[in-house]
Amino acid sequence: MSTVRERTAPRSVTRRPARRPSTATSAARGNSRSPWPYVLIAPAVLGMLYLLLYPLGRAVVISFQDFRLRQLILGDAEFVGLRNYRTLLSDPRFWEVVRRTFLFMAVNVVAIMILSTLVALMLERLGRLARTVVLSSLVLVWAVPVVAATTVFQWLFHSEFGIVNETLTGLGFDSFDGYPWFAHGGAAFAIVVVLIVWQSVPFAAITLYSALTTVPGELYESARIDGAGGIRVFRSVTFPLVRPIFTLIVSLEVIWTFKAFVQIWVMTRGGPGDATTILPVYAVQTALANQRYDLCSAASIVTLLLMSGVLVLHFRQLFRQEREHL
Repeated sequence: MSTVRERTAPRSVTRRPARRPSTATSAARGNSRSPWPYVLIAPAVLGMLYLLLYPLGRAVVISFQDFRLRQLILGDAEFVGLRNYRTLLSDPRFWEVVRRTFLFMAVNVVAIMILSTLVALMLERLGRLARTVVLSSLVLVWAVPVVAATTVFQWLFHSEFGIVNETLTGLGFDSFDGYPWFAHGGAAFAIVVVLIVWQSVPFAAITLYSALTTVPGELYESARIDGAGGIRVFRSVTFPLVRPIFTLIVSLEVIWTFKAFVQIWVMTRGGPGDATTILPVYAVQTALANQRYDLCSAASIVTLLLMSGVLVLHFRQLFRQEREHL
């Protein structure tokens, strides 16, 4: 028998047509190459750059000019190089103001961070109703305008009609009857510190409380099972996890206290003497009292450099600690 071999016809391969990109995908790719998104946000970006960079650049230019009241009106300022900076840095009063500014910043930041941490830890342990009341109170304090809060503090510490003097006198401290708080440098400095801390704690406390809510409860349970107390739990569990937020708040408070001008100017205008004069107040005093807008600009630039230096050192220390923990 002959073997019949059947040849099978080759299977035809059916190719599917290439899938065209959907309309949405094409539109998205087209939009990614389109300049219209950049055109739409350009006015906002340019406006922000103008409001931020132009005043800074103008202050830098004025700090290198002889710019007084005449030049402000006529505009014929003369370039004098570093003369304003030499005048500023050779002034003993300026260095006294720098020392007071750093003291003011350190006292405020330390007090704000301690009180804010305690308030945040308290909020974490309160019940729902009590937590709502405390958070609402913090938000209301935070929403009070700066000038209004400063005026209220002026009323509180008024020498004749202030509630503080009346309360202290009623408690038996007769020496506070008609006590002029704003006539004593130490007392005025302390009142300004209390005002700054009172205004700053709500933001810092609410932010820290938000960070605390992200800490897993299992870590607390494990630490307590191991016999750790409250302080050890905070140091070993809570603080390492909220350290980035804590560091961010410290940086923001450094900036906030460094530029605390409105409160001091409304309350004491830097007095009595120079007891509450910090660098922003010193710059405005120089501009208004002597019409030395060039020295005012130089003092503003030095203030910016000092504040930037503090922040750079702070972040360098933070990054060094982060590398050590890795």
